[in-house]
Amino acid sequence: MSRIAIPSVDASPAASKPLLDAVLKQLGVVPNLMKMVGNSPAALEGYLSLNGAMAKGVLDLQLRERIALATAELNGCDYCLAAHSYLGTNLAKLSDAEIAAARGATSADARAAAALRFAQRVVAERGHVDRDDLAAVRAAGFDDAAVVEIVLNVALNVLTNYINNVAQTDLDFPAAARLAA
Repeated sequence: MSRIAIPSVDASPAASKPLLDAVLKQLGVVPNLMKMVGNSPAALEGYLSLNGAMAKGVLDLQLRERIALATAELNGCDYCLAAHSYLGTNLAKLSDAEIAAARGATSADARAAAALRFAQRVVAERGHVDRDDLAAVRAAGFDDAAVVEIVLNVALNVLTNYINNVAQTDLDFPAAARLAA
């Protein structure tokens, strides 16, 4: 059971209701994460604004979902692994093999693999990557805008990983299978 309240949309603060209605319109459902973050209308607005902005960036949906999976795996966020496995399959159209690979910060696609290795280093080093890390992602074809967006996508996912890990948010997506050791 979640350690932070997950109110229904109707029981959410008034300022969160239009934001949650927009989530419902976009996704067809309001995930528990959104309802829980909606306890703070400011937090929900900030999260949704950054998430919306990143969707307009240079990184495509498939890479953003791969970054979300790699980050969730590194941070041990069961909720985000479940959500992004579902979204990766159903929205980004990633194969089961690519979802598993992304969780290990790799991909059959060399460019995506370079971005995931960089994202993994950003998480592991808390942003203190070295020149070689930056050179490798640039060599894979990522310019400064893309590098900034990889870092911001990592940060966005760390945010949700941490709130879900603190709250132990009740799963409303199918649980992600454990990776083989």
